[in-house]
Amino acid sequence: MPIDALTAERLRAMHEDGFVLLRGVLDGARIEQLHRAIDALQPQHWDYTGLVDHYKCVFNRDPLWLPYLDLPGVIELAEACLGDDCHVIGQTAWRCHPGFVGGELHQDYLVMQLPESLLADPAFHLPMQICTAHLFIDRITADLAPTCVIPGSHRAGRKPAEGETRWCGRTAEPVLCEAGDVLFFRSDLWHSGSRNRTRDRIRYLLQVHYGRRMVAQKFSPYLHWRFAPEVLAAATPRQRRLLGDHQPAEYD
Repeated sequence: MPIDALTAERLRAMHEDGFVLLRGVLDGARIEQLHRAIDALQPQHWDYTGLVDHYKCVFNRDPLWLPYLDLPGVIELAEACLGDDCHVIGQTAWRCHPGFVGGELHQDYLVMQLPESLLADPAFHLPMQICTAHLFIDRITADLAPTCVIPGSHRAGRKPAEGETRWCGRTAEPVLCEAGDVLFFRSDLWHSGSRNRTRDRIRYLLQVHYGRRMVAQKFSPYLHWRFAPEVLAAATPRQRRLLGDHQPAEYD
């Protein structure tokens, strides 16, 4: 499927840098809606609360969450990276309170380890399997737990070793942005969380994970999973596909 010039530019950034920051995706009304909606969530199944509140599969709790699966600009990039039959493998909401400590430098998923010499060739583009969108609904400053990334580190061909903090001489850089911006990155990019060093600010975040058609959807509580009828009834055809309503294929 042909893609527009802006999506093509963002796709190039995904191959070269491993991430791209999309500015102004959410307007003020949606930012307010997400703050209220996350505050209203109650723990289910494997959710947990405390210094960080983490809510899984929020798309299945209320149709309110459905439009955040295929936001304009984001969904076009997801489909360009992963194919126009990609789907969602998770949508999680977070509140990170003062004192929260983010994760160390890591990859979310590496399909296979490859020689760095191969990946260093600019003509070689390693296909993406999973990408994540961080929907920021607060202004992210250096002290409000920014996500940190090492540009180009998806070309390492491996995950960071324990205690490793650099790749090709580069350290992780904080992504500072405005409320409504979206950080979109591939799963093999080296990235980390960071501390919420503020005294009274909570970092709110909605996270959407996209995978290729053949990447399994893992919705807790797994064997007991059921789609909410009201969510399926409200979903658009594209949203239903993202939830797993695919055309039949070889392994169906």
